[in-house]
Amino acid sequence: MERRILDFLQDEINQEHIPGAVIHISYQGEMILQKAIGSRVVYPEKQPMQLNTVFDLASLTKVVATLPMILKLIEEGVWRLDDKVAHFLPDFGKHGKADISIKNLLTHTSGLAAHYEYFRENLTTEQILERIYDEKLVAGVGEKVIYSDLGFITLYRLIETVTGERFEAYVKRELFDKLDMVETGFLPSFEKSRYAATEYSEKLNGYKQGIVHDDNTESMGGISGHAGLFSTIHDLANYASMVENDGAFKGNRILSKSSMQIARMNFSPFSDEFRGLGWVLKSPLQSSCGDLFSASSYGHTGFTGTSIWFDPENKLHVILLTNRVHFGRKDPILRLRPRLHNIIRSHFN
Repeated sequence: MERRILDFLQDEINQEHIPGAVIHISYQGEMILQKAIGSRVVYPEKQPMQLNTVFDLASLTKVVATLPMILKLIEEGVWRLDDKVAHFLPDFGKHGKADISIKNLLTHTSGLAAHYEYFRENLTTEQILERIYDEKLVAGVGEKVIYSDLGFITLYRLIETVTGERFEAYVKRELFDKLDMVETGFLPSFEKSRYAATEYSEKLNGYKQGIVHDDNTESMGGISGHAGLFSTIHDLANYASMVENDGAFKGNRILSKSSMQIARMNFSPFSDEFRGLGWVLKSPLQSSCGDLFSASSYGHTGFTGTSIWFDPENKLHVILLTNRVHFGRKDPILRLRPRLHNIIRSHFN
C-alpha cells in the first residue's frame, strides 16, 4: 500500500499539481503510514518536504480550532446550539439576521454569503466584523447550505465575547496544550525553512512562508475562526486521535462523547450537501473522501491543499497536507483527494 500511495503522490508532483505532501494514515488506532514526499518550496529553489514541515491549514482552522471551542462552551452551559447569535452580538441582528442561530453558523445554513473580499479595502478585524453585521442575507435562514467564511469569522468573535479572552490564547490553553500540539497556533514564529511555501505575494515580492494565505485573515492580523491556523502532521495526528476517540486523548477527557457525536449528525437533510457542526459529511454530492469511505464518514478541507477525513465504521482516518497554492489556484486537488482516498480505503476490508 505504501508504495502505491507514494507513487500516486509522486505522479501528482511530477504533473505539478502539488509541490509535495505529508500524509498520515491511521487504521484501528494504529499509525499505518506517515511520510513526507516532494518539496515544501519549489520557487525560487527547491527545498525538500519534511515530516516537521509547518503548513498553513486554511479552512481546517474551522474544525481544528473553532468547532472544539464552540462545543466546549456548550458543555459548560454558556450557550446552546439554538441560541441566536444576536443575543450575544446585538449588532449582528440587522437586515434579517436576528433569527440566525449558532447552529446555523456551524452548519453553513445561515443564509450569509460565502465570501466577500474585504481585504481589498484593507479593513481591520473590527471593520470586517462591522461589515458582516451590516450584510444582507443571500438566502433564507435555514433554507440552504452556503459554505460561508463570514459565519466562522462571526463565531470567532462570539467566542471572544463570551470568554473575555483573545481567541488564540483561549484555544491554545483549552485545546492545543491539552493535546500536546506544541507546534500549532496562529502567527507562528518558526524559522522560515520550516514552512511549506504558499502563493506568490506582490506585496512581499516573494512567496508566503509563515504568513497566512487567506487574504481576509491576513487583513485581520492573521487570526480568525475561518482560517489562520498553522500546524504539523504530528500535532494534527494528536487532534485526530482525540476526535476518533470521541473526545479522549491519552486517557484524558478533552470534550464529551455526546458533543463529539452531535457534531457528526446531518443538520442539512434538505440539501445534497450534508453538513454536521463544522464538519462536512459524506453526501450524494461528490466528496473529497472519494467513493469507498463509508456513508458515516466526515471531514474537512483547506484551500491551501490540506484535508482530514474520518471513516468511523472502519476506524480509519487520513490527514493530507499539501501546499498546492504554491503553484497558484489551480484545481487538480479536487480530483487528487478522492482518488487518493479510494486507493487508501481499498486496502482495508
